[in-house]
Amino acid sequence: MSTPKTDIPVAVREGEQLDVAKLNAYFAEQVPDFGVITDVNQFPGGYSNLTYFLKTSKGKEYVLRRPPFGAKHIKGAHDMGREFRVLSLLKAAEYAKIPEPIAYCEDESVLDCPFYVMERVQGVILRAHSAPKMSIDADIFRRLSAALVDNMVALHSIDIQATGLINLGKPEGYVQRQVEGWYKRYQHAQTDEVPIFEQVYQWLVQNLPVENSPALIHNDYKYDNVVLNANDLTDILAVLDWEMTTVGDPLMDVGTSLSYWSEATDGAFEKSFNLTWLPGNFTRQEFADRYAQQSGRDVSNILYYYVFGLFKNTVVIQQIYARWKQGFSKDERFAGLIMGVHSLSNTAAKAIERGRI
Repeated sequence: MSTPKTDIPVAVREGEQLDVAKLNAYFAEQVPDFGVITDVNQFPGGYSNLTYFLKTSKGKEYVLRRPPFGAKHIKGAHDMGREFRVLSLLKAAEYAKIPEPIAYCEDESVLDCPFYVMERVQGVILRAHSAPKMSIDADIFRRLSAALVDNMVALHSIDIQATGLINLGKPEGYVQRQVEGWYKRYQHAQTDEVPIFEQVYQWLVQNLPVENSPALIHNDYKYDNVVLNANDLTDILAVLDWEMTTVGDPLMDVGTSLSYWSEATDGAFEKSFNLTWLPGNFTRQEFADRYAQQSGRDVSNILYYYVFGLFKNTVVIQQIYARWKQGFSKDERFAGLIMGVHSLSNTAAKAIERGRI
């Protein structure tokens, strides 16, 4: 295995620069111990919120997250205040695998949008473009797969009543609201006719499950949202990207993770933004079985939740593609995402047809 590298920030993309003068003025007033920003770079991964690396005159390193440019029309998405609140509640709940939340700013005169800052957790983030080059041993991936599932079980075990996390959402009727809500988002962002997507939506409506007892759910839990110990890749140091966290049926969280969990026989698009097809990783069924074993929950209807995860990811991709097509983003990675809308819709339809994940 090659020596793992920590997630390295790069130069800020054109059109996505931050106003450092305004940021320094804000931090001088709101976070006196912050220091003056001396370096600003950007983390290149991810397709949603923009993530920046900040270094200050006091030698400290931070991460700033803000919504993508042109995303104000996407109602309910990219909620920086919510993400900061989740981190603060998890800190109070003594869940250790999070970055320290530092400050949240809703004054749009600073960056023309709300944003928040947290500490930077040094470690390795495995990404689809880099992990295949690292020659990670199959045994390490096997143990990391188990660690990832077990940490999800730990998140789902947090007492949402005692910690106040229950106030993040309304768990009753969560699954139906999610299906309907994501479909409305799709209609708002639609650019092309995709009949197979409509068929998947109808199947989800017609097969709504009886909901499980609610839990805290991350809703975007995958390899590139966890920071790993560089000296032991099976050790999860922190979980990132809590913007979609809420309370609801925990199997919705499992289904979303499974929808990212590509296997060696999956299509090129699914494998292009995932790394779980590499040797040693669990299969989707092994992931579900491990979750059932560790959590004690019944996963016999996991197909529904997997299909929903694919459905939701399709909508997210459609939103990003629509933003690019309308000229709000110049990120050329987004130009071909309409192919992903077709690909994930087909994957969902095939899973329904074969009756398994």
